[in-house]
Amino acid sequence: MKNIREYMYAAERLTLSEFAFLTENTKGRDKPIPPCPIRTEFERDRDRITHSKAFRRLMHKTQVFLGPEDDHFRTRMSHTLEVTQIARTISRALRLNETLTEAIALGHDLGHTPFGHAGERVLQRCYSPDFTHYKQSLRVVEKLENEGEGLNLTWEVRDGIVNHTGSNVASTLEGVVVKFADRIAYINHDIDDAERAKILHPEDIPKELREILGNSSSERIASMVSSVVNASEGKNRITMEDYVLDATNSLRSFLFQTVYTNPIAKGEETKVDVMLEKMYEHFVKHPDEMGAEFKKQLEHESVERVVCDYIAGMTDRYALNKYKDIFLPKMWK
Repeated sequence: MKNIREYMYAAERLTLSEFAFLTENTKGRDKPIPPCPIRTEFERDRDRITHSKAFRRLMHKTQVFLGPEDDHFRTRMSHTLEVTQIARTISRALRLNETLTEAIALGHDLGHTPFGHAGERVLQRCYSPDFTHYKQSLRVVEKLENEGEGLNLTWEVRDGIVNHTGSNVASTLEGVVVKFADRIAYINHDIDDAERAKILHPEDIPKELREILGNSSSERIASMVSSVVNASEGKNRITMEDYVLDATNSLRSFLFQTVYTNPIAKGEETKVDVMLEKMYEHFVKHPDEMGAEFKKQLEHESVERVVCDYIAGMTDRYALNKYKDIFLPKMWK
């Protein structure tokens, strides 16, 4: 068999930008493994992520709207796929390493809690103020997946995952692309979901922002993506044109005022707080009721850490069913 991997490395050297990260320059994995003849290292990371249990669970985790009955509201899975598509488009246009970008994007939210950021806030209160979904995503790929062995991903993919949000900055341009793509994706799909929920109307968005960014999700995404490409092309940094960046940040602030704190969208979150907090307290007192893989963790980690991992990994549906099983009485038969 021809060594396709070496052919791919040669193609990267010939076609990618001088600022792209070449796969052959990876810092590698914590546990070295023999190279694959037909896949690059970042292709292997992508495949390991998409075959993981944590990735499959994203389909049943809240994005913004908690447990909607309408099938068309976003979940954490659909969000991840939209981020990946946008990030790949930007990377391809800038001639960056598209496969590295894809792997980071697919793994960036693996550690997200059930019920979105509401679940994250509960674990910050119950376990540690330092708990964040992005640090948990890193923990998932390094320690929790694969029966406690982790996915053994390359250093660059792990760096991109843990630095995809906030003030953190990834070490590769591909990782920074994912950070921009994440914001572009959630701003626009959250507007779309809010319009579907009838808590936001297109004309509610300030006119000056619509004039700059567009009147629909597709127009806004195109404006934002084009702006990133235009501002970053030929440069060793990823950015947006100033006027589009200002408008994007203003639109995000508008969403915090109208959607992310909206009582219709967030009215059930106080119940989530109570439910997850009670479950956290219960499992700290009764760690033997967790699954076998988590009980194994107790041999070398604190019960609080293990319970945090257990709850963070739950889907919305699993958390609801587990709460009912523990705290609600069952009918006698």
